[in-house]
Amino acid sequence: MIPVDAPVEDFTFTVSATDGAARTGEIRMPRGVIRTPAFMPVGTAGTVKAMYPEQVKALGADVVLGNTYHLMLRPGAERVARLGGLHKMMNWPYPILTDSGGFQVMSLAQLRKLDENGVTFRSHVDGAKHVLTPERSIEIQGLLGSDIQMQLDECVKLPCSDAEAERAMELSLRWAERSRVAFGEQPGRALYGIVQGGAVPHLRVRSARALADMDFKGYSIGGLAVGEPQDVMLAMIETVEPHLSKEKPRYLMGVGTPDDLIEAVRRGVDMFDCVMPTRAGRHGQVFSRFGKINLRNARHADDPRPIDEQSSCPAARDYSRAYLHHLVKAGEILGMMLLTWVNLAYYQDLTAGMRKAIAEGRYDDFAAETKDCWARGDLEPWAG
Repeated sequence: MIPVDAPVEDFTFTVSATDGAARTGEIRMPRGVIRTPAFMPVGTAGTVKAMYPEQVKALGADVVLGNTYHLMLRPGAERVARLGGLHKMMNWPYPILTDSGGFQVMSLAQLRKLDENGVTFRSHVDGAKHVLTPERSIEIQGLLGSDIQMQLDECVKLPCSDAEAERAMELSLRWAERSRVAFGEQPGRALYGIVQGGAVPHLRVRSARALADMDFKGYSIGGLAVGEPQDVMLAMIETVEPHLSKEKPRYLMGVGTPDDLIEAVRRGVDMFDCVMPTRAGRHGQVFSRFGKINLRNARHADDPRPIDEQSSCPAARDYSRAYLHHLVKAGEILGMMLLTWVNLAYYQDLTAGMRKAIAEGRYDDFAAETKDCWARGDLEPWAG
């Protein structure tokens, strides 16, 4: 175990406790410590939407995510570098993880052309042509100053044919090796390989084994939560987990609901990111101890009670449902800010609860208690 006050010059990962496959530990790097399991708020364009950076940190987030594709288009990676890097630009001195742009290969399929070399995009902003190769993706992430970087991969939408999943997986492996060479040795930073293979178990195993041989500092499980049912996602995690080093962090990309997090941690996942809590907050929905609550519903219009009077988050504790309902219906920016705050607080509290439960050897009880509270549901409608 690394002493708490030791200066950190490189990227290290230590597991401090396990409970079944669930585990808790720390990623240590020069810009800070990431406590795992960790939920990473998504800061696509250099900002976690509707939140101040200081708020995000105060909620317990140790790391945020930035998007290579979007930051490449604006303000531009070279400009960010001239301005001192993404950490300085967005006033976030803690770890930043960047994706590679690979997800946009799928989500912006109408605007791209893919070949062995990389992907040619037409910008959704102004139609300008951009070429994203494994080498260019790593270069952009380096210009941004990212602490944890992703290889460029191709993510296919599920369901898809086995042949299509295999083609994309094999291409992603070739791009993984090129990304690894381009990244080289960067003390204090890490490059993660990304396991692909669709919903085909033997392809997932091949991908995981090949990436393990490349000896990345961490491993991502990609290409899930892209249209498949939860049971398929969980089956793929179970398939992959035995083939990934227990000494390295595992990151399930783009996931997910609170239940997804609970079940993925149960299967050995350490890191998550998802736009769900911020996006839901901007549209009037919150996650809470009582499950998901839609503040747009008329039932809240006269309700003076808070979302959760026991919450550590002021937005959940100190504002009435009636007021929040009014803000949402009126389209007020403050409503988006307050509900995003509620959601990110809940996700951070959830992962903190996971870490504590694993350390105490009671993860299954924690999961059952949490789900039971969701099942009991929200408060009864206000009767006045």
